Amino acid sequence: MNACDAPANPCDQALAAWCARWSSVDLPLDTVAVAYSGGADSTALLLAAQRRWPDRVVALHVNHGLQAAADAFESHARSFCAERGMALRVERVQAMHTSGQSPEDAARQARYASLARMATDAGASCTLLGQHADDQAETLLLALSRGAGLPGLSAMAARFERHGMVFGRPLLALPATELRAWLLSQGHGFVDDPSNSDQRFTRNRIRALLMPAWEACFPGFRPMLARSAAHAAQAQRLLDELAVLDLAGTGTPPAIAALQRLSRDRQANALRHWLRDSEGVAASAAQMDELLDQVAACTTRGHRIHLKVAAGYVAREGECLNYRAPI
Repeated sequence: MNACDAPANPCDQALAAWCARWSSVDLPLDTVAVAYSGGADSTALLLAAQRRWPDRVVALHVNHGLQAAADAFESHARSFCAERGMALRVERVQAMHTSGQSPEDAARQARYASLARMATDAGASCTLLGQHADDQAETLLLALSRGAGLPGLSAMAARFERHGMVFGRPLLALPATELRAWLLSQGHGFVDDPSNSDQRFTRNRIRALLMPAWEACFPGFRPMLARSAAHAAQAQRLLDELAVLDLAGTGTPPAIAALQRLSRDRQANALRHWLRDSEGVAASAAQMDELLDQVAACTTRGHRIHLKVAAGYVAREGECLNYRAPI
């Protein structure tokens, strides 16, 4: 088979479609970073990015040191990039989790912070991530199992900002099997993370047990779940716009009397938005119900509101609500 007959990288079209939607990152002089673990998805994405932006791509590898294979993954990443003349940056992090935080969440937060640092140092305006359709489906099923609201049901965004860096996920419509099949057909090496088969982790149980069952009952279900996630994301954006309008009327922090003029549902939406965007915390369903009850009951000057939310509390201060983080 000659080069003209070789099957195209399935990431090429997905990356072009993502860039068409988010054209601001496709600038002639920009460096584009790709988060590269050495796994199949990030390998296929890295190769597609290098094809689209020759000599403008830098691979970013984060070594968490959480498993014995971590150094082997780093070694593979170095060899793969060196053989293809690709720039590579590597950073080792210590992802220590705090009380009440899972090790997986701590590792994820450390990874994003590390990727943002390396991409910024490399002069990149955007960092591409290799999550694909299977990851999106697993995220939605995980959110459903936890009784998540619209933010959780929105699953993973195609574009978002964190730590001052733009991140993009151009492969959310591509099944993992397509990526692996193409890599194998072309002889490109990649690594498999052994922790992905450890069914002590909920996501891995979803991958091993639920995903095959869904496929057996609903063949080709991944695009359908992705569509549902997109609808949830659109609905959440509309709720965010409504919250901004309502908070413009209540003030920030919100005045209690102004909140009381809103319906209970709009109060909840405005308060969630205020807590998330201004304070970086989220109230549980039970905490929000109690807070709304307290707001409704606050009809006298001496009424006290003091309710735990996340690690801090929401309290009445004068005529407004305020959030106090732990000292």
